[in-house]
Amino acid sequence: MNSNSNNIKNPMLSRFLERESFDSYEDFKQNFKINAPENFNFGYDVIDEWAKIDPNRVALLWCNDHEDERNITWKQLSEYSNKFANVMKSHGIKKGNRILFIAKRRWQYWPLAIACMKLGAAFIPGSFLLTKKDIEYRCKTADVKLVITVSDKWVVDNVNAALKNMKHIKRAYLTTEPNAEFENTEKGISYKPDSFELKDWFDITKEARNTSSNWEKPENELLASGNDMMLLYFTSGTTGQPKMVFHDYFHPLGHIITAHYWQQLEISDRHISVSDTGWAKSGWGKFYGQWIVGVCNFVYDMDNFVPARLLQKLQDYKVTTFCAPPTIYRFMIQEKVEKYDLSSIRLSFTAGEPLQPEVFNIWKSLTGLDIIEGFGQTEGPVLCANFKWIKPKPGSMGKPSPLYNIDLIDENGDSVPAGEEGRIVIKGLDEYIPPGLFRGYFNDEAATKNSWHDGIYFTGDMAWKDEDGYFWFVGRSDDIIKCSGYRIGPFEVESAIQEHPAVLECAVTSIPDKIRGEVVKATIILTKEYEPSEELVKDIQNHVKKATAPYKYPRVIEFVDELPKTVSGKIIRKEIRRRDEEKYKKE
Repeated sequence: MNSNSNNIKNPMLSRFLERESFDSYEDFKQNFKINAPENFNFGYDVIDEWAKIDPNRVALLWCNDHEDERNITWKQLSEYSNKFANVMKSHGIKKGNRILFIAKRRWQYWPLAIACMKLGAAFIPGSFLLTKKDIEYRCKTADVKLVITVSDKWVVDNVNAALKNMKHIKRAYLTTEPNAEFENTEKGISYKPDSFELKDWFDITKEARNTSSNWEKPENELLASGNDMMLLYFTSGTTGQPKMVFHDYFHPLGHIITAHYWQQLEISDRHISVSDTGWAKSGWGKFYGQWIVGVCNFVYDMDNFVPARLLQKLQDYKVTTFCAPPTIYRFMIQEKVEKYDLSSIRLSFTAGEPLQPEVFNIWKSLTGLDIIEGFGQTEGPVLCANFKWIKPKPGSMGKPSPLYNIDLIDENGDSVPAGEEGRIVIKGLDEYIPPGLFRGYFNDEAATKNSWHDGIYFTGDMAWKDEDGYFWFVGRSDDIIKCSGYRIGPFEVESAIQEHPAVLECAVTSIPDKIRGEVVKATIILTKEYEPSEELVKDIQNHVKKATAPYKYPRVIEFVDELPKTVSGKIIRKEIRRRDEEKYKKE
């Protein structure tokens, strides 16, 4: 063992880890441990502590598409969160309340979320694509007391419509105030306040500007910490209404694995994870673990995703570590990447959905960088990853996190051998739940028991393990295609299709078939050089027959201009299935 292997170098990590350094994945798997303080609260124990340790270092660097920029130091981040906490308290918000955010990538999201932690009010990140129906459902189901949104006509109109008969719920909007200090004017608002209905709304940024930054940490039962509710994510499966994923105050500590050991972040890094704040990947990628490590989080508040603009930002701001879903990489490699200076980037990562080896290989040929893959869920931090001690295998999820006892099991609950598909589960949750994992589905005992029972959490995902211990994603249990007695995982077929030069993007699903039960269908976006044709359909089918087992080839191919996606870029396969159900019923 190296003489330095037990040395703690990071002043924050030393508070929560017995050891920071390990000599191998096996050493890491066997000896890693998080010491979770009983009354841990990220707002006080991380943000306020960094403000004492290194007050003038930049914690958040924010920019947008309009040449606006903000550099927020640890001291300012702490003070801004105090100001927002005081404002919300003045509006009656207290411990145990719940707040819905629809904040896009506005800089205020981070100090506002920290303010919620200090208050003890659970926050609910929401996508800006939420409709009236979505907002109404979330507000009623979660018993929301305050909605905070961007000053955007689409969002405000939907909130007003959703809350028409819920006058008790307060509403606040965000001005961006990008160029100047916190005390400056309202430059940057998306729309003029009088251009749409902001009656009974308040400008929370303006109120915070004129509010004290003094805030006293509550004591005893008024302090939110530990197993108290910190965060709710709404997440949905293939059927039914969205479920509420309940995370407690220990959740950020689980992301030490995400940021320090998967993303290998250091205090000196300027890190970006491309995700809207409405999704769990934003918490994964540019919040909890990253700020425990102490990096500068770089936030690009883009109006729309334009690959060339993102590449320009990576160059201009000299980003050192970069994480994005595979969709972002697929579109970026269609640009002339070589014309941008990306030499500042030392590591690149992906998560959210499996990565096709073809994308991995092209990105490496253009930049010299591996794309280091990780796997996790809204319900927890990174569960499997290509950690620094192991060589990434393109398309592999990597190996299990030491924080959890992760296994692959069959229908009888027995562990499956190498090479055989199994359900991804976390075992040993009878008495102790490691930090980071959710506490259950809030107010939904049936859903919780369905996925978590007998000390085992069933993730709902399928994978297989190779002889070296690497996990390979097969698909969601609900996404598995059963054709003529065969079980077909969509990812393997997508990877094969993606290697065809005509294919920019694709999604593999199934459609009903009277003879085979189901057949494989590929929904494909073509590159600019190709046009749809019967000849191209046959060429893609023949390509897949050669690239993987012939029975897996797509018997049906549909060419489209776009695929349904979440804001974070994840393909919504259930939406494709829904459309196809309607289409093929009519036929």
